[in-house]
Amino acid sequence: MFRHLLIATDGSETASRAVDRGMSIARSAGAKVTIVVAGKPESGLGVVDEVLERHAGPDVAIATEVREGDAAAVILDVAEECGADLVVVGNKGMQGAKRFLLSSVPNKVAHHARCSVLIVKTT
Repeated sequence: MFRHLLIATDGSETASRAVDRGMSIARSAGAKVTIVVAGKPESGLGVVDEVLERHAGPDVAIATEVREGDAAAVILDVAEECGADLVVVGNKGMQGAKRFLLSSVPNKVAHHARCSVLIVKTT
């Protein structure tokens, strides 16, 4: 079973669905969670606050990371650093011709993560 989930979000509606799914898995497994946001600190902290407001509680330990940089690189780096055994991301950018672009965050994470990856279908 999973012990530490890394859940990536950008604050969008579709990413929120992935957060909900990841938090559900974490609660079921009794796993720790790290929420990661790649972006400007000001906007990233707002996203983190929203996630904590919706999901914080005594039944799950949640850590947060907000970092500037390429989203896929940030997700992969934080997953390594925190020892995540599951990364949860939404599928935004995975449809049609876009799924073949190297810039697709879920695609990069799926191909380069050293742990399991759950791509939540959000659209």
